[in-house]
Amino acid sequence: MSREIIINHTPQETRVAVMESSALTELYHEREKEKGVVGNIYKGKVLKVLPGMESAFVDIGLEKASFLYVDDVLSDFTIYDDFDEDNEDRPTFQSSSSSRKDKRPPIDQLIKEGQEILVQVSKGPIGTKGARITGHLSIPGRNLVFMPSMDSVGVSRQITEESERQRLKEIVNRLRPEKSGFIIRTVAEGRREEEFRSDINYLVSLWDSILQNYSGSAAPARVYEDLNITYRVIRDMLSSDVNRLLVDDQEEYNRIKAFLKEYLPRYTSSLEHFRRRQPIYDYFGIEEEIDRAMSQKVWLKSGGHLIIDQTEALTAIDVNTGRFVGKASHEDTILKTNMEAVKELVYQLKLRNIGGIIIIDLIDMEAAQNRQKVYQALKEELKHDKARSKILQISEIGLVEMTRKRDRENLGRQLSSPCPYCDGIGRIKSLATITSELFREIHRVLKSQHRLGPLTINLHPDVSDYLFTEEAKYLESLQSKARQKFTVRSIDNFHHEQFEIFEF
Repeated sequence: MSREIIINHTPQETRVAVMESSALTELYHEREKEKGVVGNIYKGKVLKVLPGMESAFVDIGLEKASFLYVDDVLSDFTIYDDFDEDNEDRPTFQSSSSSRKDKRPPIDQLIKEGQEILVQVSKGPIGTKGARITGHLSIPGRNLVFMPSMDSVGVSRQITEESERQRLKEIVNRLRPEKSGFIIRTVAEGRREEEFRSDINYLVSLWDSILQNYSGSAAPARVYEDLNITYRVIRDMLSSDVNRLLVDDQEEYNRIKAFLKEYLPRYTSSLEHFRRRQPIYDYFGIEEEIDRAMSQKVWLKSGGHLIIDQTEALTAIDVNTGRFVGKASHEDTILKTNMEAVKELVYQLKLRNIGGIIIIDLIDMEAAQNRQKVYQALKEELKHDKARSKILQISEIGLVEMTRKRDRENLGRQLSSPCPYCDGIGRIKSLATITSELFREIHRVLKSQHRLGPLTINLHPDVSDYLFTEEAKYLESLQSKARQKFTVRSIDNFHHEQFEIFEF
């Protein structure tokens, strides 16, 4: 399968697209003024320890306090499980047994309020939540991930040949300093000893500089900043199966070329400067895919469609037959729509980076074997997703419950902001509702014992138009009853639902 990495760079933002067989599979977006914080290391100050929640809030200098769970606090009681091979640059650590958890001290014995600690952001701020942080630091290199608090060597599960796994472990064990840990990344398969020596020397010297920054800084302070999005993708994804690395900006092309020459000379030939007059993302059809990823409705080739609703608590995906009527039985039409929807919805989950709780409302299928077919197809599609997920069987009413891991804001929230009218709920009051509220308020004023004079009403132009067309007769009757003519003024910068009534 051919892969391409396509970079669109401007002084304001950088967008990195990963294409597989000419189809957009991943999109990374970073603005110069809104750089991500995942992977950064901070000297933080503990603000509050919550024993009842086995967690703490830590100030690391971000807008919101960061969340630290007890399992992410370094101590002698920490157990290191095998790392998550799908996210090998930021391993996940868990306690291996409930009995060991019982022996773990409570969090208020591990850290105290006011204490300064060294932590790393494992999950960026999402919505109203602050960043998730950990004391289990991991510093990714090209072939290895350095784990300062480990004393062992792990190998990516995606390297399956046992003899190669043993060879790699022997090399790294021989080269690593005492009481240091490393994870051998998937891309390291087949690498020579000299490449590991170079990686280890670089990562250890980087760790020394982090410790120096820590000792010389006052909390809260950032002591290490991860690479920007361009170089992270190059470091983590550029491999022999990437045919081309395309970039449209000349200066960025020169910087990437210098980076490759110094760190990844074998891949310099894959770098190309895109020189066409047409914008690079227009040429490859990426802008069109981004527009689809921002839309609530996603059309399927058959004529069916998905409705994707994202809320703070969960994401709901509704599958509809739409214009697709099929050529065989009703059940066959439903099965075909659901099978097509499964492929598209997993693609949208990956492209939009949707995580958390996800509820999929498939079209109801009467036959149990058809439900099983769709369930297996969904599981098969999720195998190609790098983010970990858990999925339950399709219920009799066609609902699928699943979770998907997320460590950064989804694409929709990155590229958009809540509507100033509806505040993100997706709906505002109708014109009829607003005018009814206006009339009720006019009645209150007219019945007031402290009347001062004629009424002036300020409101949005759309509401004013509705008032003088649909409600003109009732407005006249109110004016007749009040024995005065109201002054109605349209205010362009008013919220749709806003109005004001004055007496002069």
